[in-house]
Amino acid sequence: MSIQSPETIAHAAAADPAHPGAPAAPAARGGRQAARLVRALARNGKAVAGLAILIAFIAMALVAPLVFPDDPSRIGSGGATPPSAEHWLGTTAKGQDVLALTMWGARSSLLVGFVAGILSTIVGIAVGLTSAYVGRRLDDALSLVTNVFLLIPGLPLLVLLAAFLPPGLGTVIAVLVITGWAGSARVLRSQALSIRGKDYIAAAITTGERPLRIVLREMLPNMASIVMTTLLGCIIGAIGAQAGLEFLGLGDANTLSWGTNLFWASSDGALMIGQWWIFVPSGLAIALVAFALALCNYAVDEITNPRLRRPRRAVSATAPTAVDRPAAAPAAAAAPAKEEDR
Repeated sequence: MSIQSPETIAHAAAADPAHPGAPAAPAARGGRQAARLVRALARNGKAVAGLAILIAFIAMALVAPLVFPDDPSRIGSGGATPPSAEHWLGTTAKGQDVLALTMWGARSSLLVGFVAGILSTIVGIAVGLTSAYVGRRLDDALSLVTNVFLLIPGLPLLVLLAAFLPPGLGTVIAVLVITGWAGSARVLRSQALSIRGKDYIAAAITTGERPLRIVLREMLPNMASIVMTTLLGCIIGAIGAQAGLEFLGLGDANTLSWGTNLFWASSDGALMIGQWWIFVPSGLAIALVAFALALCNYAVDEITNPRLRRPRRAVSATAPTAVDRPAAAPAAAAAPAKEEDR
């Protein structure tokens, strides 16, 4: 008969959900934390407002082929005209409908921003958790690579990579991922190092669990809030970086996006002439999407950081402190008094 240590028995009981009275496993706790975070976001005004703006832009991108089935980049003969009943946002110097360009541009800008942000976060999670869990020489090597990418100026590296790589959405996404993963890796590594020293991680290592399972089932679920914050930050950075690259003419000029709309507006002289209806819609769309993501990001911080939480009800400093007294206490105190009288 084999004798198991108390740590082994406790960890086995935690891993078995059918065990009666077993404590919740760390992975299950992480799942419940993620569910609580989602419910708290649904009750947060900033998160609801940010998600509403994002959903509006996503719906605009999805219905663009239905509203404007023709090619929006086709050159017309009307020239630049201000907003009117026929063209709600006016036309460009080439006779293109600005509303059609804005709606079609949302498809490329949102796609590149979300894909590049998600991939940058995944690379940051892989590097940060691997560095924190394995440690030693691998940690030193990954930290060195991360520091190198953090020290290199972001904009010159973006310009250099975009100039020498073939144009296209794939190139833009690859460039944004290469230049955007280091910051998230540094933040996630710091959070993972604090979790690496917890008792349940040591218990999982003692019981012989595989490192990949420990990282994915024990550590990652307990980092849900910081991962979501990092993801939103990466998406904001990717959308802004893509617009900046394309405005400088380093993207694919044949692709419809908010950045290329600004590029052609600058090339046609709309900024100098004062034809505001050509460049304001795309610039405002970028600002609103970034604002919506920032609202969601701040809502996550507000929910997960106790220092940023607002009290539900303001209490005056001179107000009396409410004390809950159990109803059975007077009766229990009266019983000994009766016995003393006897």
